[in-house]
Amino acid sequence: MRRCAIALLLLLPLAAVAQRDDLLSRSELVVAGGGMNYLGDLNDQSAFGEVHAAFGVGVRCRLDNRWSLRFGGAYGGISASEDCIAKRNLTFRSHIYEGSLVAEFNFRPYGPGATEGRWTPYLFGGVAVFHFGPETQYTAPDGTASWVALQPLCTEGQGTTVYTERRPYPLTQVCMPFGVGMRWRLSKNVSLTAEYGFRKTWTDYLDDVSTTYVGSEVLLAEVQDGVLAAALADRSEVPNAVGIKRGDDSLDDWYSYFNLSLGMNLDMLFGWMRSKRCRN
Repeated sequence: MRRCAIALLLLLPLAAVAQRDDLLSRSELVVAGGGMNYLGDLNDQSAFGEVHAAFGVGVRCRLDNRWSLRFGGAYGGISASEDCIAKRNLTFRSHIYEGSLVAEFNFRPYGPGATEGRWTPYLFGGVAVFHFGPETQYTAPDGTASWVALQPLCTEGQGTTVYTERRPYPLTQVCMPFGVGMRWRLSKNVSLTAEYGFRKTWTDYLDDVSTTYVGSEVLLAEVQDGVLAAALADRSEVPNAVGIKRGDDSLDDWYSYFNLSLGMNLDMLFGWMRSKRCRN
């Protein structure tokens, strides 16, 4: 009995190595480059409004020739300056930091084996956490221009005693990524992917615009930097009355992320690094 226990203990590291090697052989490092775009109160018409560069990195694990899981991170930017409603003259930009876990479904059998396909379209969907922070450019009376963070200014009365139902919005939130892609197997260890995906968020404040104008009196009285908040809350040539529509709070904001990515088998990468270390 003791010998059997000792044998099992000796076999456990081998089994762990085998499982690790199997996982590495089914996984790949993914490096992506592309663009991000925003849809919301300041851009409700163009799917490709103001596009900014975006980059990503992640790991994809192939479960079988139809399904895979991908964990990754992405960084990009969104902005808008269009204004088709009442000449609000509102503009913003924001950096986006995203971490996601998505499942991918291949329409055709796909993989490195001889019986599997070399290309396939696919669908993906999952969950992500993202961080944003809307800013706008402000020119001070002395002519100095700078980018100002909008969320701390409570431009729509968030957190004031007059608008108690409007709470300051969190800058880190959850979204739902989903979309389509096309994947090609360039070799046994390298793949190329083109992907277009949307992010369904549950916030209407990617652009700091959602509800109504609150008037400068509330902002001047209750916001720490009330003068700046009042100047940026209403940038129209003719000031708007309290309660006039500033945005559409019936629809949340979205952003999209499209990219080309290169996938490299992790077993190949670790083997290359081990051989290089041995040569040195």
